[in-house]
Amino acid sequence: MPRVVVHAYSAGGDFGRLRAEFELPDGFGADVLAEAETVAMDPPAAVAPREDATALPLVTIDPPGAKDLDQAMALERRGEGFRVHYAIADLGGFVRPGGRLDREARRRGQTLYLPDGNVPLHPPVLSEGAASLLPGETRRAVLWTIDLDSGGEPTATRVRRALVRSTARFDYESVQAAFATGTPHPSIEPLPALGRLRRELAVHRGAVEPQLPEQAIGGDAGDGWVLGMRPRNPVDAWNAEISLLTGMAAAGIMIEAGIGVLRTLPDPDEESVNWLRRSAQALGIPWPAGTSVSELLAGLDPALPESMALYTCSTRLLRGAGYTSFAGGAPDSTSHAGIGAPYAHVTAPIRRLVDRFATEVCLAVSAGAEVPGWVQAALPELPSLMSTSDGLAARVERACLDQVEAWMLAERVGSTFEAVVLRAEEARAEILVEDPPVMGRCAGANLPEGERITVRLTAVDVERRKVSFERA
Repeated sequence: MPRVVVHAYSAGGDFGRLRAEFELPDGFGADVLAEAETVAMDPPAAVAPREDATALPLVTIDPPGAKDLDQAMALERRGEGFRVHYAIADLGGFVRPGGRLDREARRRGQTLYLPDGNVPLHPPVLSEGAASLLPGETRRAVLWTIDLDSGGEPTATRVRRALVRSTARFDYESVQAAFATGTPHPSIEPLPALGRLRRELAVHRGAVEPQLPEQAIGGDAGDGWVLGMRPRNPVDAWNAEISLLTGMAAAGIMIEAGIGVLRTLPDPDEESVNWLRRSAQALGIPWPAGTSVSELLAGLDPALPESMALYTCSTRLLRGAGYTSFAGGAPDSTSHAGIGAPYAHVTAPIRRLVDRFATEVCLAVSAGAEVPGWVQAALPELPSLMSTSDGLAARVERACLDQVEAWMLAERVGSTFEAVVLRAEEARAEILVEDPPVMGRCAGANLPEGERITVRLTAVDVERRKVSFERA
């Protein structure tokens, strides 16, 4: 699969029917908006003094056009090691426990992203305004400072409430271009070196990370929706490592204190790993003795169709993700197989409910204080709240992609396309059509996994968002 973004255009359409089907909320109630307006203008007083960190030259890296900016960073080289300053939007500084905002956020769970507009977790006056780490604005934040040694391993962590001010706003492509020309912003100059170290450590930890390409929708209803395949560039991966580093630090704090909420994923069982070994053999991918799953996946070339097929097969190893809340001692299972370490969500509180609560645990433990009672009371219900919202988010995302695919292909029944066979069953297979970039099912016996084939589009059902292929 070429590492390029492939674009195809549909004839338009809107997502109103899909929103109705999933019963997505249309805006916020007047009472919720009123509370949001009030706290945006006059936030509740902090329970402890805030450090003035406005002199830190923080910058943000987000997709173009994003306004709900959760994170800002400033990286330093310190001797042979590094220091990471990571500021996270402090929603706990706005949302009153038990208030209307709090109750509505618990009902929603997370922000849902649709091509024609988001369904936000918090009203835009907060998520895109007073709480967002917009450049040039003094903002309430939770500031993580993590020192790392020359090998990228953390040696010290500090977390506290602070006032911060982002100095610049970047997107992934502009940052990648700046590194390519040797002109990165000083606050992120160490990002490639630290990012590579953390990526190497992830492989050594045994992190299972399929490098599958990501479908993405752009455009609008008027000019046509754009469906593309977005490859993950190095800045994406390096930036993600800073967030993962912080989440692992948060997990460590909570596990040591015996209270908190983790994002968990059980390690794959032996049968699943052996099944992956057989898949690799069938695809002609060597698996040397002593090589872990993580090392094997990291060494594959994502441009090769057989690599994409094995990445797809490896997702079988990542089943059972959930949240584990605990108090009175660490739980028996704390691992996240995809990361290869204990991990917690704390870096996206504007967009995800659980982050606000996990952050409050970390702040209290780090200050030597008792975890607030409202946090302790919420911990048992967070796993189910997040599981429900995660499931809805996944279904909405897939439905949006399916809908755009159907719109695009509606007039092309009978046409043939080149595709990669990702995962084959007895009488059908999961395929990735290369242009336009469509994920679909193809009828046919014994389709060759990891190989390119020609397929024919046999049917499109726009209403049901279904497309069907057969081997040509």
